[in-house]
Amino acid sequence: MSSVQSEKKVWHALEISAAAETAEALEFAFNELDSIGTEINHLRRRTNDDVVVIGYFTEKVDASRIDSVVADALTIYKLKPGTVRKKVWSTIVETDWLLEWKQHWKPTFIGNFIVSPPWETLAETTKHVILIEPNMAFGTGTHETTQLCLAAIEKHLKPGFSVLDVGTGTGILSIGAALQLRSHGTSTEQSSILACDADPGSIDIARENAILNNVGKDIEFFVGSINEETPAADLVLANLTIDVILPLLEVLVAKAKRTLIMSGILAEQENEIVTALASRGIDDAEIASSGEWISVAVQMSAADA
Repeated sequence: MSSVQSEKKVWHALEISAAAETAEALEFAFNELDSIGTEINHLRRRTNDDVVVIGYFTEKVDASRIDSVVADALTIYKLKPGTVRKKVWSTIVETDWLLEWKQHWKPTFIGNFIVSPPWETLAETTKHVILIEPNMAFGTGTHETTQLCLAAIEKHLKPGFSVLDVGTGTGILSIGAALQLRSHGTSTEQSSILACDADPGSIDIARENAILNNVGKDIEFFVGSINEETPAADLVLANLTIDVILPLLEVLVAKAKRTLIMSGILAEQENEIVTALASRGIDDAEIASSGEWISVAVQMSAADA
């Protein structure tokens, strides 16, 4: 190993595959094991698929201690031992992530939007250019669900509309909406954009990206989710996953005065969201697809008002 490689930091990641209901218990277990961070992969293909909960450590932890702490966590959360399927260790070597991004991330063209890293030089264009700094928050324009949502914003966002962005990530959808409204001559006095995310780090990143795009004053960000007290908006955006969307669907529908746009949904999950909407009297949702993902646009009764 070269001297350069030997100087790089090394972390250890423990991936635990388990039933979805164990995610919170495993996060608790990783905290008890003094992990330096945790991550949950919620992007499951089917509702009953397992999740993968990852804990990061500076040193590997003894297997017997892991088993003991995980067993205690399952007991506390009243879960059965069989809900944990597999534990796998991996090693992560420090990487110059910014250099990696610069080498591989190029501008993405989506209808009347261009999503670009700030170091790229773009030719003069009449399109809406969204500048996004590379980071760990979801939403750089390269994922099909983000592209589907931006295409839906271009189609459904009208002058003067208010916007509610649930699960904003990097803020990319709110920024796109702000740029489109500004191009329509809509001022912040005429409209409003409210964006939220449960992750405080994502909100920090979203605010920075909004400032980078000169729309920092156009968007109000907050940490958390939506509830009955959240103001309604003409256009509601929810680029989440179906596991998050379904429990929120009632309030999402209630808060959308004109149009509700949802994505983060796999094509094979279309029947789940269509059935959930039908149970609420909505049977005319517009489905768009890209790769293995779909977006769902719902027009509310006020759309023609």
